[in-house]
This record gives sequence, C-alpha cells and structure tokens, in this order.
Amino acid sequence: MKESLKDTRPGGAIDYVAFETTDRFVNLQRRRRRFVVPLAVFFLVWYFAFVLVAAYLPDVMAIKVFGSVNLGLVLGLGQFVTTFAITIWYVAFSNRVLDPLGAELRAELEQKAAA
Repeated sequence: MKESLKDTRPGGAIDYVAFETTDRFVNLQRRRRRFVVPLAVFFLVWYFAFVLVAAYLPDVMAIKVFGSVNLGLVLGLGQFVTTFAITIWYVAFSNRVLDPLGAELRAELEQKAAA
C-alpha cells in the first residue's frame, strides 16, 4: 500500500529550512560540533584501547599498582571517571556557550511566530 508523500514542513510564517542556514544557527551548530566531535573521538579511542588491552594484553592489565590493585582495575575505574568528567565538562560548556546562543535563536523564532 502506497501513501502519497506530503510536505512535512510545519505550518506558519517561519521558514525553518532557511533559518537553519542563517549564520547564527550555523555558528551554534559549528561550536557544538567543535566541542563534541573531538571529545567523542578521544573517548572512543580511550574506550577501545582499554578493551583491546584487556583482551589481548592481560599481562599488562595484571601489573600491580599498589597492594592488590592492578592496572586493569585502575583503568576500568578510569573509564567511569572519564565518562563523568566529559559529561560535567559538556554541561558546563553548554550552559556557558550553547544555551545563550540557543536562547537568542529561540527568542528570534518566537518573535517571528508572534508576528
């Protein structure tokens, strides 16, 4: 059963597709990407390095750091610490940089919608 494709653009006077190409919106997206992509790459490399070392170099993971704590345990806990640190860093960045830019764009759209 085939259905006809309909225009999925929201109704109203605002051209959202054109708005996405404005300099301010593009700047917001660029700033978000410049922050998120390097951190995501770093974390994925760090995560897969941990997994690969654990799988293929168990002797490295068994190195004693202190007492009965080995390197594998320290690096495993480091995964959790890294996850929380990246999250906290992103939230701070978003609150400081992205949210004010987004609020300006939202206000502009709301003003256009009211007109």
